[in-house]
Amino acid sequence: MLVKEVVNELKALIPEDRMEERKEELHPLGNTGQICIYPVTEEEISAVLKYADDQGKKVLVEGGGTKRGFGGTAESADILLSMKRYTGVTEHEAGDMTLSVKAGTTFKEIQEFLSKYKQQVSLDPAWSDFATIGGIVAANESGPKRLGYGSSRDVVIGLRNVYPDGTIIRSGGKVVKNVAGYDMNKLFVGAMGTLGIISEVTVKLRPLPKYESLILLSFEEKHLDGLRKFSKELLDSSLEPVALELLNPSLSKKLIGESSYTLVIAFEDVENAVHYQEEAVKALLPSDIKMRVAAQKEAQKFWQLFYTISPNGAIGDTEKIAALKIGVINLTILDVIKESHYLQESFQLEVDAHGGVGHGLGQLILKGKSEDLTGAIYHIRDFVQKDGGYAVVKHLPLALRKKVNVWGDKPSYFFLLEGIKSKIDPNKTLNPKRFIGGL
Repeated sequence: MLVKEVVNELKALIPEDRMEERKEELHPLGNTGQICIYPVTEEEISAVLKYADDQGKKVLVEGGGTKRGFGGTAESADILLSMKRYTGVTEHEAGDMTLSVKAGTTFKEIQEFLSKYKQQVSLDPAWSDFATIGGIVAANESGPKRLGYGSSRDVVIGLRNVYPDGTIIRSGGKVVKNVAGYDMNKLFVGAMGTLGIISEVTVKLRPLPKYESLILLSFEEKHLDGLRKFSKELLDSSLEPVALELLNPSLSKKLIGESSYTLVIAFEDVENAVHYQEEAVKALLPSDIKMRVAAQKEAQKFWQLFYTISPNGAIGDTEKIAALKIGVINLTILDVIKESHYLQESFQLEVDAHGGVGHGLGQLILKGKSEDLTGAIYHIRDFVQKDGGYAVVKHLPLALRKKVNVWGDKPSYFFLLEGIKSKIDPNKTLNPKRFIGGL
């Protein structure tokens, strides 16, 4: 069916001023559509999906576009369904500390709304000006503060989803203590939109911290073993850092001006409690490590800069950049960050690396020639898999995604994922080949 014919049929479902025929050259990151549609109601989302499912059309979903380079090998689908105009808070129970919000709402808009009530969603995604809550949940995105606050799977208590056949379902609830039945939310969190379009998200909230600070520990590579011992003692203590993030020298130079390995320890609480923990860290600290405390405003500036180091598909970070999500067992992340130096030397790349010492999740951002990027990806994947870890490519130009298996090998439980996908989306209408194993 010609694009013009599809547009004419969609006019019965969506006003023409909310449809856009894409005539420009294909985006280097792919994951675009011949026709872009901007729904403003859940019923419109449902109608478009049902039409596509019935007519054998493929649909890609986009929020703010920050994850355009994450997964998928399709240059373009028949329809790109953009959630940019599907925004707004639908329900806020300040006393119960819960919030329901439409999926296209940016994270920054949510936090600004909640700040009036001295509350927050305790996630810390990259590029909050662009990233939407639906995209964050669909990718299960989280940052260094996952150590203290958890990930999307911990924060989300309810979802509304639209299945590929147009059926609207709700999973979870709108209260924190919801224990009836299976936790269906987790089926959709991290599924990259391959099972349904998230239309509404309900999250539990936390109070805004009254005070925050960072402890910045800078040291040379020879002190990494000492840092391992220190980190164990810190994690085993009664202290409660919300982040314990190790930066490689390249990234440390960009963020704090120190070209050395740097451990960032973040505390958030009332001011007296934060200062108490700062002093406790000093007591644990080896004498040969340099320590600096960044108080409230400086700490906030650090995080603002930190969350914009990742490539962003929404603003044109398209070529010769790769971003990898690394998952290993807690302190093994120290070895991964150390290995980033080898990547830099052996593959002639610029490498910015950071990782959570308490949760074992990290990110590597690689910049260089295409052949060096692919070689480095294979090397670091082999390196982490030896200890049971994984490396997922979160950002890569489409031409390279077609050469590199961005998700890695299929897991042993892949047949379960495949069965769920075939049951919910038998026609493979939604976000085709965007997830593990080409689902």
